[in-house]
Amino acid sequence: MFSTKLRLEGLSPFLFMRHQLIQNGISIKTWFKELSFSSREGREVIDLTDQVLETAKQSGIKNGLLVVQLPHATAALMLNEDEEGLKQDILNKLDDLVPAQGGYQHDRIDDNAHAHLKSALVGSSVVLPIVDSQIVRGTWQSFLVVEQDGPRRRRLTIFVMGE
Repeated sequence: MFSTKLRLEGLSPFLFMRHQLIQNGISIKTWFKELSFSSREGREVIDLTDQVLETAKQSGIKNGLLVVQLPHATAALMLNEDEEGLKQDILNKLDDLVPAQGGYQHDRIDDNAHAHLKSALVGSSVVLPIVDSQIVRGTWQSFLVVEQDGPRRRRLTIFVMGE
């Protein structure tokens, strides 16, 4: 067991989990896809729910886990309601918490420290169960990207594992 752990140390947590399940006789399927999109504003909230749901459905996995990750340091991913007033409230509150001109050390090399800090506070990934081919989420929970340093070309990764 010890030597197995050493050999697997470089694997991602998902691949390590898959390896452990297979070793215990449990077969699981994994599936991955990357979506690309562009933000249009410096600050905006973009709803990608339809794209995430369609992509997860393509996996064919009926029971398992969905991992959605935004691999960027100046934008964030959250689950929340796709309502214009709320989206503006989110942007405004983030500005209140982390103003653009805050005397940040990172601004000495790149004038976007506020975007990095907001992303760090909100996060960049969501993990949800899939049960009977349905992603388990609340009625008003949409997959929202919170752009803080646009406009930019962005990627969203979708990983599904299960049976």
